[in-house]
Amino acid sequence: MREHYDIIVVGGGPAGINAALAAGRRRKKVLLIERHGFLGGMSTIAGVYPWMTFHTGEGKQVIRGIADEIVERLKERKASPGHLRDTCGFVYTVTPYDPEVYKVLVVEMLREAGVDILVHSFVDDLRLRDSATIDTIQITSKSGRRRVSADFFIDTSGDADLAYLAGAPTEKGRPDDKRTQPMTTKFRMRGVDLKKVKAAILADPDNFYPKTPIKELPELPLTAVQGFYSQWKRARLPIKRDQVLFFAGPAEDEVLVNMTRVQGLDGTDVEDLSKAEYEGRKQVLLVADFLKEWIPGFEKASISSVGAQIGIRETRRIVGQYTLTQEDVTAGRRFADVICRSGYPIDIHSPSGNHVEVARVSGDGAFDIPYRSLVPQRIDNLLVAGRCLSASHEAIATSRLTPSAMGTGQAAGTAAALCLESGDRPADVDIWFLQEQLIEDRMVLS
Repeated sequence: MREHYDIIVVGGGPAGINAALAAGRRRKKVLLIERHGFLGGMSTIAGVYPWMTFHTGEGKQVIRGIADEIVERLKERKASPGHLRDTCGFVYTVTPYDPEVYKVLVVEMLREAGVDILVHSFVDDLRLRDSATIDTIQITSKSGRRRVSADFFIDTSGDADLAYLAGAPTEKGRPDDKRTQPMTTKFRMRGVDLKKVKAAILADPDNFYPKTPIKELPELPLTAVQGFYSQWKRARLPIKRDQVLFFAGPAEDEVLVNMTRVQGLDGTDVEDLSKAEYEGRKQVLLVADFLKEWIPGFEKASISSVGAQIGIRETRRIVGQYTLTQEDVTAGRRFADVICRSGYPIDIHSPSGNHVEVARVSGDGAFDIPYRSLVPQRIDNLLVAGRCLSASHEAIATSRLTPSAMGTGQAAGTAAALCLESGDRPADVDIWFLQEQLIEDRMVLS
């Protein structure tokens, strides 16, 4: 490790990986710090799978750049089939991938870009040079504590940890009671007969999500299943949700189950996290037994893996130069400072009820994420990307998704490099030039 870097990226999830790649490819000295022993964030730590979505509801691809390059390189290793139709119909496409190959691939890509990587490391303190400039961060690890300085920082921690430590304004949850979307412990099962699952859908289509493409389903590879409403209702498990949800792959007999729901706990509070980990794993056993007893195709299935930690949808987010709103998303709003687009609908897992609130994107099916939502208040050498960008409780329910995190990460890494080259503060960056660079790097901005 160096004593000083041009840019330090805190958080090695999809946003942090893409931010570090973008900055490293512009010949900046970059350090990427991750608290777990491997990269990938919620995609690998918590089993978030598949990636949803690179497209609008009509099938136009709106997220490319480094994110799509990663998919193409996974395809070369036969670790992803690429973008496939979503067979539950919630979005147009999903992107299955092998998380173990992803863990290795991104490290290789980061090394190609000259990025230093430090895992098993947690940033728990920092020093300000003045009230608006981060000077050094403190890293705590098995090797003890050490301080590292940088000219610029990018917070991709998911929880706005760095912004919070620096004193930038943040908020959490919904405005009235500060409650966040529930946490979920995801798990995989092997030995699932997916042909039998598909036959059950075709035999009783009214028992599944209304947008399920029933007419096309016989010819499509099964990627996602949402429904089995009657079985779930009759089983009466003590979990506040209203449906079965799982995703096929990457193996032919394998599924990723997204059905546990841990509500009322704070993902930034260690005591709440301790409670959540137990509750989530307890629910995993209940759901697995339910699937084996009630759902066709699961009779011989068994749990093959459980997320290394509980999955977190929402915690702290910055109050930035602009806060993305529900109306921005549903209107498909365009912004002059767009740095990423997304076609994923608002998808709020109820903080207290058993339902999911969905709001679709109108217009051309995509909305813009403005650069100002990556720029925190009060701190002049910091950008954020991913789940902790500046958005309302409703809007973060779409911008938190992995492809969007990848896109905002690439934008933040590029912008940070440009700030160092020009001497500008993040708030003063030349938006037109930033957009030009992103377009050259295959980002979709229109």
